[in-house]
Amino acid sequence: VQLQASGGGLVQAGGSLRLSCAASGSFFGIPVMAWYRQAPGKQREVVSSVTSGGETVYVESVKGRFTISRDNAKNTVYLQMNSLKPEDTAVYYCRAEVVPSMLSPRSDYYWGQGTQVTVSS
Repeated sequence: VQLQASGGGLVQAGGSLRLSCAASGSFFGIPVMAWYRQAPGKQREVVSSVTSGGETVYVESVKGRFTISRDNAKNTVYLQMNSLKPEDTAVYYCRAEVVPSMLSPRSDYYWGQGTQVTVSS
C-alpha cells in the first residue's frame, strides 16, 4: 500500500490550501484516513481524521478552518485548509488504517511522504 500526498505550498496568512492523499495497492478497505502535522522542534500531532462512513474529528486549533473529506471510490482523503495562520506551518502527513483482506483480524497503518505547508505572516 502506498500513500501519495500532494497540495502543500507557500501561502500568506488568511489564505487557503487543499491537500490530497491517494492510497494505492491491494487491500480490502480503509476504515480511517487522517492528517497529521509536524512543525520544527515539535512532536507530530493529529490534525483530523475521517472514517469510511464520513465521521470526522478535528484538533481544537483547526476547528472551523479546516475540513477533511474523502472519496471512498478513489481511496483519497482531502484536507481543505482555510484562514491559514503562521502556526499552521508544518509538514503534513496522511495516514491510513488499512484492512489487508476480508478475513484479516488486524489493520495495518501506512504513512504518506509528507508535504510542506508554509504560512507567511
